[in-house]
Amino acid sequence: MAEMISAADFQTKVLESGEPVLVDFFATWCGPCKMMAPVIDEVASEMEGKAKVYKLDIDESPEIAQRYGIMSVPTFIVFKNGQPAKQTLGGQPKQGIVALFD
Repeated sequence: MAEMISAADFQTKVLESGEPVLVDFFATWCGPCKMMAPVIDEVASEMEGKAKVYKLDIDESPEIAQRYGIMSVPTFIVFKNGQPAKQTLGGQPKQGIVALFD
């Protein structure tokens, strides 16, 4: 299951991670975000030991969303070595999310 993070732990959990990190930028009021939640949890289970998967509520951490130019949700960004490597937005099949790690 994907872990919820906030602006307070974004630096250590995402930017300083030694492995790739997928961040699901979402909002509680977002329908497509709710539809993607089980997919993100599946990806988190499949990537365990290879990558981290986190969820970040843009309403609770607007400064992080602003820093990465999040204009719509859901937006998915894979960070590698503390930098955004690949990103996509909107509802995606699980394969599309997993492909972000390539």
